[in-house]
Amino acid sequence: MSEIAFRRAAAADAAAVADLTRRAYAKWVAVIGREPLPMGFDHATAIRDDVVEVMELDGAIVGVTHLVVAADRLLLENLAIDPAFAGRGLGRRMLAHAERLTRDLGRPRLALYTNARFIANLRFYAAAGYAVDREETFRGGTVVHMSRAVVAPSPTERQDLSHEVISTSAPSGARTTAS
Repeated sequence: MSEIAFRRAAAADAAAVADLTRRAYAKWVAVIGREPLPMGFDHATAIRDDVVEVMELDGAIVGVTHLVVAADRLLLENLAIDPAFAGRGLGRRMLAHAERLTRDLGRPRLALYTNARFIANLRFYAAAGYAVDREETFRGGTVVHMSRAVVAPSPTERQDLSHEVISTSAPSGARTTAS
């Protein structure tokens, strides 16, 4: 069994966040014929200006979320799981963590966008309760904007969930967010 911990990314994490993001999104390049947006983000600036959280498994960064705070919501710009650790439910745990942060920051909604050709992402977010708000044309493709109301936590969720124990033996398969 291994321990998961969430923490705010520090400036020193920028290179690791960039590397993990590039590896997680690499599979989508062939699908859309270009690099997805998060592969080109300035992660050092995001860490400085936005809410970037990392998920660590036994001290190693295995997941990242990049959240942008708006008056009426948080926007999930990036959710990426290290492909070597994908398929273990870590994407869902990272998303649940982003939802907790949304509540903690007093925002009623968590919004996100993904490419319409990222079918696995659309299914993942729909299964987590996200609904399509709108679609728009972008760089020759379609971006799907989704969101979910984030309600007050249940008594069970109020427990500190920043440290969880998981099994490290599971199949792989990547989960990533943005287009």
